[in-house]
Amino acid sequence: MSQQEFVLILFQVVVLVLAFSVHESAHAYVAMRLGDPTAYMLGRVTLNPMKHLDPLGSVLVPLVSLVYGGWLIGWAKPCPVTTRNFRHIRRDDILVSLAGPASNLAMATTALGLLIVFKHTGGVAAINAAMLMANRVPGVDTGGMPLFPVAMLLYYGVTINLLLFVFNLIPIPPLDGSHVLRHFLPYRVEQVYDRIGMYGLILIFLFGGRWVFGTFYYPLLNLFNDLLGSL
Repeated sequence: MSQQEFVLILFQVVVLVLAFSVHESAHAYVAMRLGDPTAYMLGRVTLNPMKHLDPLGSVLVPLVSLVYGGWLIGWAKPCPVTTRNFRHIRRDDILVSLAGPASNLAMATTALGLLIVFKHTGGVAAINAAMLMANRVPGVDTGGMPLFPVAMLLYYGVTINLLLFVFNLIPIPPLDGSHVLRHFLPYRVEQVYDRIGMYGLILIFLFGGRWVFGTFYYPLLNLFNDLLGSL
């Protein structure tokens, strides 16, 4: 592994850790505001990554994925929610579930806004280089671009957060999308659905990943790229 590849992996890990922390903190904060203090009392309304990271899902799986050129996917420790504390269980549980993906979309949008500002202050070359490197185009020259690391971090802020936004909305347990769908299922179907668990994720990784991300992630990323190019 070259020094450049190592630095790029480090950048992605930094962005991923921040994305996980904001995602789980958003779940905890919205749950607290809706009447459930469980996660708040456990210290989960914080951006401190040590409160959210799972050694396997937040470190090992993303690193293996990065080294072998796969999807940068992982997970943090689930945010504990006691639904009986909610006034409107179905509505509030859905809102808490959607808070995490919404935070990733908000972070991606913020990173895009900063890139647009950066673009209009002389950062066009650095942004173009960052986009090429994010797409693993070989031979990209970043010489004479002292602010290239900033562009790279911000562009990873777009790509990684959009990926987590799409991934977490897949309606397969234990992802956030499943917590929304389960409220609209008959009781018996819901029981079977909840038992699918990680088996559903394995099927997605083995058979459905390209379709899911090709259908939802790439069009969304292309929209952000178009906005970055035109604004």
